Amino acid sequence: MNALPLRATQRLQFHKDFTLDDAVPLVPYFAQLGISHLYASPLLSARAGSMHGYDVVDPTRVNPELGGEAALRRLVAALREHDMGLILDIVSNHMAVGGADNPWWLDLLEWGRLSPYSEFFDIQWHSPDPLLKGQLLMPFLGSDYGEALQSGTLTLKFDATHGSFYAEHYEHRFPICPRDYALILGSDESVQPLAERFAALAYQDDAYAEAGWLKHALAERATEVMPAIDRRLADFDGRQPEGFNRLHQLLEQQVYRLASWRTAADDINWRRFFDVNELGGLRVERTAVFEATHGKICELISAGLVDGLRIDHIDGLADPRGYCRKLRRRVDALSPQRHLPIFVEKILGEGETLREDWQVDGTTGYEFMNQLSLLQHHPDGFAPLADVWTRHSERPSAFSEEARLARQQILNGSLGGDFESVAQALLQVARDDVMTRDLTLGAIRRALQELIVHFPVYRTYISARGRSAADDKVFQQAMDGARTTLNEGDWPVLDHLEKWLGGQPWRNRPVGRERKILKHACVRFQQLTSPAAAKAVEDTAFYRSAVLLSRNDVGFSTEQFSAPLADFHAASQQRLNTFRDNLLATATHDHKRGEDTRARLAVLSECAPWYAEQVEHWRSLAAPLRESADSPTAGDELILYQVLLGSWPLEHNPDLEAYQQRLWQWQQKALREAKLQSSWSAPNDAYEHGVEGFLKRLLLSEAGAPLRSALDSAAQTIAPAGALNGLAQTLLHLTVPGVPDVYQGDEFWDFSLVDPDNRRPVDFNARQRALDTPPDIGELLFNWRDGRIKQALIAQVLGLRKACPELFRDGSYIPLEVVGKHAERVVAFYREHHGRQLLVVVPRWPYHLLENGMFPQVNAQVWGDTRVKLPFAATTQNWKGLFQTGAVTPNKELLISTALGDLPVNVFINPDNQES
Repeated sequence: MNALPLRATQRLQFHKDFTLDDAVPLVPYFAQLGISHLYASPLLSARAGSMHGYDVVDPTRVNPELGGEAALRRLVAALREHDMGLILDIVSNHMAVGGADNPWWLDLLEWGRLSPYSEFFDIQWHSPDPLLKGQLLMPFLGSDYGEALQSGTLTLKFDATHGSFYAEHYEHRFPICPRDYALILGSDESVQPLAERFAALAYQDDAYAEAGWLKHALAERATEVMPAIDRRLADFDGRQPEGFNRLHQLLEQQVYRLASWRTAADDINWRRFFDVNELGGLRVERTAVFEATHGKICELISAGLVDGLRIDHIDGLADPRGYCRKLRRRVDALSPQRHLPIFVEKILGEGETLREDWQVDGTTGYEFMNQLSLLQHHPDGFAPLADVWTRHSERPSAFSEEARLARQQILNGSLGGDFESVAQALLQVARDDVMTRDLTLGAIRRALQELIVHFPVYRTYISARGRSAADDKVFQQAMDGARTTLNEGDWPVLDHLEKWLGGQPWRNRPVGRERKILKHACVRFQQLTSPAAAKAVEDTAFYRSAVLLSRNDVGFSTEQFSAPLADFHAASQQRLNTFRDNLLATATHDHKRGEDTRARLAVLSECAPWYAEQVEHWRSLAAPLRESADSPTAGDELILYQVLLGSWPLEHNPDLEAYQQRLWQWQQKALREAKLQSSWSAPNDAYEHGVEGFLKRLLLSEAGAPLRSALDSAAQTIAPAGALNGLAQTLLHLTVPGVPDVYQGDEFWDFSLVDPDNRRPVDFNARQRALDTPPDIGELLFNWRDGRIKQALIAQVLGLRKACPELFRDGSYIPLEVVGKHAERVVAFYREHHGRQLLVVVPRWPYHLLENGMFPQVNAQVWGDTRVKLPFAATTQNWKGLFQTGAVTPNKELLISTALGDLPVNVFINPDNQES
């Protein structure tokens, strides 16, 4: 089949309550909206009940909870009927571990280094901890190990179906190695022959294969030998002193060491996804692992069922560049007649760009969300908003300071074990050279921590040739930052780290141990800086700092509050020149706040003094709602007010009880992620109870009516400007270079909060009904609160993209000069391809232009002499705007009052030279 043109994607989150078959009847709607590709969350077999699919337990089949491969084929058949494609999200970095459902992981626990899967997972088999010599730490117990044994929550069990023994702790299964089955079976006559054969495994080279036959034989005799096995299992009852010792001795002989979940932060000796014990890192750089984890994906591509790939968490891999290039070669070989785009989930730091030599088609578009957000924040708002925040919360106003403190906490806390692994690896490098062998582990730890704390991007990409020029630039930034906080006595250690971590290429070292340990240290370092940044910034500092929450989201350079319009234009031009098929996101399954929540909160940057007055008033009204003076703290209270302002429902008489439940779900997560008053590892029940009570009284009680009314009034004051920001955001999303990705349901307003709130069920029936109704712009504007105007805008522009695909993909991007009274409040640009021309005009910073209006539409007279200077010669032909309204005859200039006289935002396209 030929490649399907990539114009716009629709992201869908599949799970047991929204299966592949559930999406089939929605395909005509997506096609009618103008979507070219569905962009699916991971579809391979995940942990039962998974709501996201990133916890894969079996990558060799399509998830049966979603309908399996048969349902996938039905969905793709429906897509093909409408000339649509499928982009599939795949998880290359990790799998779900723990539990009892990952066969590769269970086999590894059973056999250790003898398992064919022993090299699949990223394990440090040679731990410096004598308690972990040759063992994996299994931090899955709900209590300390001895307590679990003694209380009977850790028990020995027999699986009669498979003829195997295992230890069980709630949902977790820990297999016993068959070489130790003789210890369990004992000398009972009914099982003695089998016990002797199991004991002999200790001396057999083919023990792994032979054990399979022996377990099968034990399963066949299960009914016969169960009485004897039950008696023996009773002898391993940890609640009895002798049973305690027997079970302990048996478990000590396994390739794993069972431990409390709390030990993971300090002692973990295998790589996880961030600090999640239930997600184990894979070594996908190994050929066997790549083939095993990508086999089903390759089958689906060969069968013509997949039209593009999205790679989750690319920065977790040992060698992202090598992986991407290998995947590109494989995909091209499987599908030589068409180009399948590959997108990577990559967080780009300020000034960082995606590497062009990875041979991918772009990122998933987090950086575009940031560029749009910076455009819509007024720079004058920062100082007064920062003053409000610091005065009340007594937290830093500079986000960089908050992030630095969080990184220190994370490296000393939940990622402490990972940090220690890197420090130990660097110690081995130091000990390998007589010139550096006197460096101490303590000195390396201190220098390494400050280096990571000041790292300006998620990671570098050191190769055998060392650091690239781009990597060296960010590394030197980190070095300079580290010197500002590190004792001068440790500066020489920093210089050694600079050499070891890519300054001196490992290929210059002799082949063998010396080169191997240096490469290992470099890889481990890079696989630590990424989760350290994510956990410290996205999962900590974002919940501590609230100068303005619309600047706190995944992929944002939160240290920046706003940026010049020229920066937005420059980023758009750069994207056109480098990654013109880059996805453009305005909302994702990972966002902290929905796209229209952010758009509304951005309005506060325009009216910061007014907001400051409101905060003082709200805090006084809140006094009677408190159970104690410090619940919530001033910082948590201000964060709550911003979330309320951003997400306050637009409909009249909203269901406040349901809204309160959504908000508490968000707030409890926010409190624990912040790690100030509460945390996931040590929940502060008393504080959380006080905050929940405050929220309930605010939204549901008679006592909360004054504050509730004040917040409602404030939300209604900024809502029209927020909606206009949302429409401007939508139009820019659909018209700048790149491929717009529409998140599920976001055709209407998106006032969602962090997951799981942003993954709630979508009423697609309502969206279908709205799309079926012929658009009446006057009626849509009058009823703007229901969100149909946003959907109509999306449908109109996606229709243009379908009619003129080359213009939108390959057309030039030319920023246009705006002059006149409100020139700084207009964004305008021009695109052209082979005579086909497009003109886009949207307002920004609209709050004062609306003059307390009730609609997200600036009165034409307000624009005065504001006008756009046009780059083309005068024409006598009318250009049509959206909805066939606002026909204009461009000359040297176009008045904004004309361009935006009928619509809040507009696109004009010339009538000639239709694309073929």
